[in-house]
Amino acid sequence: MNRIKNVLIGLVATVTLAACASMTGVALAPFTKANDGVLAGNNNMTLYTYSKDVAGSGKSVCNGMCATNWPPLLVDGSPAVSSGYSIITRDDGKKQLAFKGMPLYFYVKDTKPGDKIGDGRSEGAWQIIKM
Repeated sequence: MNRIKNVLIGLVATVTLAACASMTGVALAPFTKANDGVLAGNNNMTLYTYSKDVAGSGKSVCNGMCATNWPPLLVDGSPAVSSGYSIITRDDGKKQLAFKGMPLYFYVKDTKPGDKIGDGRSEGAWQIIKM
């Protein structure tokens, strides 16, 4: 009887953790989380990808003034990241987080958590990441 009880408790705990993974605010990597079904930084600010970046190239084409308006999600060193994430080296030598091979950016005009003002900008080149 105790063995069945322990198995059931373990099963309930597993199902509960799996359900929590789909909720808002769940950490997906050391630097991101889901915020209302959209990928966000740990600061709850919406993250974007840029269609002019080439997935898996390890490069960002958003530099200079572009990076001023679309600040990259920078990381220090070469931290361990979860599956689907990688670290790229920018032209200035800084490290940037990428998701599914695409570098991640914030938008300067998003002023509060949950803003998605950048979605679809530049004729659709900037996109939010839906989770």
